[in-house]
Amino acid sequence: MKKGLLVVVSGPAGSGKGTVNGMLLESEDYVYSVSATTRAPRPGEVDGVNYHFISKEEFLRRIDAGEMLEYTQYCGNYYGTPLKEALEVLESGRNLLLEIEVEGALNVKKLYPEAVLIMLLPPSFAIQEERLRGRATETEEKILERLERTKEELLTLPSYDYVVYNHDGAADRCADQIRAIVLAEKSAVSRHPAAAVQYFEN
Repeated sequence: MKKGLLVVVSGPAGSGKGTVNGMLLESEDYVYSVSATTRAPRPGEVDGVNYHFISKEEFLRRIDAGEMLEYTQYCGNYYGTPLKEALEVLESGRNLLLEIEVEGALNVKKLYPEAVLIMLLPPSFAIQEERLRGRATETEEKILERLERTKEELLTLPSYDYVVYNHDGAADRCADQIRAIVLAEKSAVSRHPAAAVQYFEN
């Protein structure tokens, strides 16, 4: 299979998405999707590296023109994945890694059914709460808000293709499991519809 896979990793707060995805990106086989946004750059952020910073008018134009793979609105700003860049990565044979919320993930699946959706979870809801409290970086209100949000996110789990549990101190095993999922998906018969014909032609 010459074409790369579009791999979407979602997960509630405390699931360790950043750590696991960082391990995947150590390989040249995986490319991180740089999102576009209408919010202003923060100190230290670089256009084209952290985000593609564009105007609201330009973002809306891209939506109307079908140039966004997925998008969402958060706190008055738009965030989304540029379609052209995503397709260029996939055509190069590399796997495009998207770390997005469940809403965006489901939108990607509608527009690009070949995408592989992976839900990364802590071992349990109780452990997730322990992790969030252990950070000691958020207010009680914010922690409870994130936990409630998790209940909503888990309702979408049946729409995902895989679930991977991130146990404490085992992020490397999670990354290995995702690599194995990608390898298996690339060997799926559904992704090689002409395999029998090609076998006799070569």
